[in-house]
Amino acid sequence: MRYLWAIIWGFLLSNMIFYVLASMQGGHYEFGPASLFGVILAIAAMVVGEGLISDPAEQ
Repeated sequence: MRYLWAIIWGFLLSNMIFYVLASMQGGHYEFGPASLFGVILAIAAMVVGEGLISDPAEQ
């Protein structure tokens, strides 16, 4: 379930960031690249959370 939430939050936050940056620059918002970045962001968060960060109780 936490993977699903990571994907949802990555998707929503990246789309929000792309929308705000596009409106600040006077450009137009593109859904495709923002969504792709969201999926990549979610996968990176899962890799960091599961692989690179270790729980002190496990050591």
